[in-house]
Amino acid sequence: MSDSSLKSAAINEELSEFARKLGAGFETLKKLDGLDSGVTPRDAIYEEDKLKLFHYKSPSGKHPIQPVPLLIVYALVNRPYMTDLQPDRSLIRSLLDKGLDVYLIDWGYPDRSDRCLTMDDYINGYLDRCVDIVRRRHDRDNINILGICQGGSFSVCYASLHPDKVKNLITMVTPVDFQTADNMLSHWTRDVDVDLLVDTLGNVPGELLNWTFLALKPFQLMGRKYVDMVDALADETSARNFMRMEKWIFDSPDQAGETFREFVKIFFQGNGFVNGTARVGSTPIDLNNLTMPLLNVYAGQDHLVPPDASRALRDLTGTGDYTELEFDGGHIGIYVSSKARKTVPPTIAEWLAERA
Repeated sequence: MSDSSLKSAAINEELSEFARKLGAGFETLKKLDGLDSGVTPRDAIYEEDKLKLFHYKSPSGKHPIQPVPLLIVYALVNRPYMTDLQPDRSLIRSLLDKGLDVYLIDWGYPDRSDRCLTMDDYINGYLDRCVDIVRRRHDRDNINILGICQGGSFSVCYASLHPDKVKNLITMVTPVDFQTADNMLSHWTRDVDVDLLVDTLGNVPGELLNWTFLALKPFQLMGRKYVDMVDALADETSARNFMRMEKWIFDSPDQAGETFREFVKIFFQGNGFVNGTARVGSTPIDLNNLTMPLLNVYAGQDHLVPPDASRALRDLTGTGDYTELEFDGGHIGIYVSSKARKTVPPTIAEWLAERA
């Protein structure tokens, strides 16, 4: 048999195997029932407009051993259940197991009535009220804050404006320098006419932002992933894991128009933290006010928030207690990978215990 015939036979065999796996995968998908979102027991202790403030309970019944509660501030652009995706891939559950008392802000889904909400409304309004509620529940002057991605940028602003209310600040995959050379999202966003966009659309559709994020790595996130999907659908457990992730990726809230306008102008286009021009409302953000202990956790292979974008924080604050943790993985793996579970939650818990 000629070389070309052998190659054709190998290709046909590979295509046949792919078709077989795909058919078996469809049968697996038929067996799946609803996909749960957020798996750790929790109570909604406060609600305001679309926002809910959750307090988590350890599934094992373990009581917190650290006296200072931890409030997680997630980004507006995705849903926070990525931090609690499933029992064996849950940042929140790991933190509970380490003895932390965990709260989380769920911003909800903005609608047209929220289009005029500003960064001031989110940071000095919603976030500040949630902090005060946790402080009162624990009779404390200050609490620990963990800000994630855009929620980390919000937390940096909040800690600058209200340093007396923040005992320890943790930032995770948080953009600080928004104009590093390797930040493709920043390069795209700098030339966007954000005024025209918001004035035309009002709220910015979550679907628009989601496809923008996927387009940053089109082959990996929109091509290869779905070719490899046939292996992920081999059994119900792996299929459920795959579909949970897909659900989260495409569960993207719309963005309140005025907050989106401000965030893009202040940070992506103005690089406000680095240039000292960031403001919330009428108040400048002075990072020298960040004198509390600070732990900066970033991902070495992050395509959304490159390492240099996060590491810039080390030279901009007034703290004398600054620690970095580089996770060997990407923007999503830092929440859900087995490697992350072994390093990130233990480091956070130990770092906080040393400063309790």
